[in-house]
Amino acid sequence: MHQIQRRSRNKSLNLMLGAAFTAFLPALSAACAQTSAPVVDESAVIATVPSAAAPETRASGVFGGQEISYIARLETTSIQTDVEGRGADITTFSYIAATDDPHTERPVLFAFNGGPIAPSLWLHMGALGPYRLQVPDDLSAPVSAYQLAANPYSPLDVADIVFFDPASTGFSTVHEGVDPQVYYTVEDDAAQLADFIEAWLVKHDRTGSPVYLLGESYGTMRAAVTAGQLAARADTFHADGVFLMGQAVNMVEYSQRRENIISYVVSLPTLAATAWAHGKADAQGRDFEIFMADAEAFGETDYLLALFQGNRVDPDERQDLAAKLEAYTGISADYYNEHNLRITKETFRRELFRDEGLILGRSDARYVGEIPDEGYAPDPSGVLSAQYVKAFAQYVGETFDVTVDESYAQYAETGGWYYGPPSPFTHFAFGAHMDAAFEVNPNFRLFIGTGYHDTMTTLGAAEYAVMQSHWPVDRVRTNAYQGGHMAYSVEASAAEFSADVRQWIRGWSTEGE
Repeated sequence: MHQIQRRSRNKSLNLMLGAAFTAFLPALSAACAQTSAPVVDESAVIATVPSAAAPETRASGVFGGQEISYIARLETTSIQTDVEGRGADITTFSYIAATDDPHTERPVLFAFNGGPIAPSLWLHMGALGPYRLQVPDDLSAPVSAYQLAANPYSPLDVADIVFFDPASTGFSTVHEGVDPQVYYTVEDDAAQLADFIEAWLVKHDRTGSPVYLLGESYGTMRAAVTAGQLAARADTFHADGVFLMGQAVNMVEYSQRRENIISYVVSLPTLAATAWAHGKADAQGRDFEIFMADAEAFGETDYLLALFQGNRVDPDERQDLAAKLEAYTGISADYYNEHNLRITKETFRRELFRDEGLILGRSDARYVGEIPDEGYAPDPSGVLSAQYVKAFAQYVGETFDVTVDESYAQYAETGGWYYGPPSPFTHFAFGAHMDAAFEVNPNFRLFIGTGYHDTMTTLGAAEYAVMQSHWPVDRVRTNAYQGGHMAYSVEASAAEFSADVRQWIRGWSTEGE
């Protein structure tokens, strides 16, 4: 293992990848492939920070077609030290392009995953870091085929990257005597990130750098609310953009209760894309794009109207609608007739291959696994997140000389999460927090990315969030990628996602460059 030079005593951090995992990304126990180590500069100098050793190493790579020399750093930043009952040490991985200008105005991208709450290792090892886990396009490939390799898709050519792990996850901890629960609300979690961003920018003399936030899953709520909080702070570092990957900012709209008819409409494109991927849809000579456009149009018109009319729908019309739903989703017309033209995403996962005793993946419905005779059926697509966890452990050890053990918190046991006022009239429209960001910053722009086969945060829900917002349409863009919640696991989608991140940071005016 590479031995990192240090200014302070040679002390390893102890990390853990425990059995606990995010509710969205359950881990499996598959073995991680043995892969080659990243090449680092043996002459690297290590800095120190309060409460932890801070490995730092220099390396280079080709990102976006450009060779970039960068500093990889593991460091701790203290926040809210002057607030009674609060205070945390936020430990982050960052990648900073080597430059002669210490006061660079180069953009800084703050990236984080969801949970709530979990560290940022999935975005780190799947999409944005200088190394990523290459996942075979053949979904039946053994885990030994998963390889840790240089990541040409990392946006290090256009921005420095800081991976944020909220307190109680990863290496980050609350201060002694602080109850971790004080940060287990949407508002407090976002305030923690906002305070960290300000502290990090000041600490590194980067107060002139544009700030971009990229969150995944629950992290999209954090990104949206943080952008709004930064906009409300006077003389602060307003966000220049937010990227929502697997957005959950309008979760009520796709929460599937029988009476929530919008949830069935916004879920239909995901069901259709999944049926197409498994050869269960009736293509009728259409290519994928036309098929999906037709499914979305049907959902927004005839299907929505029928759901609204409920038991007033004419029986003959109901039969026709059920037949169309079968053609789009592969679920029999008889099922739709028996269930008032509705099927939940969770039921769909079990119903599509029920005759074969198989279940679809939750985070990525392209994956299929057997339904056990008894007990809970694990998510077949959990193999993805499990391998990212193991790749992270390998990468950290080889790059930073840090051993992975039981002191790294892969998931915070929150004992409950407070989303907002417990009122039946609360709509939980977390995306509305970005209205203020659009208002205070005329250059603020939003990008929303979704995996076609993500049954948790769906394509239709993302489009609905945009359609129902007050956001300036010329400053919002969306895209859908082949794959699931972590669509960047697909090589072609990783490239497309990377291109979207670059365009989002550079600005729409550079489209086509």
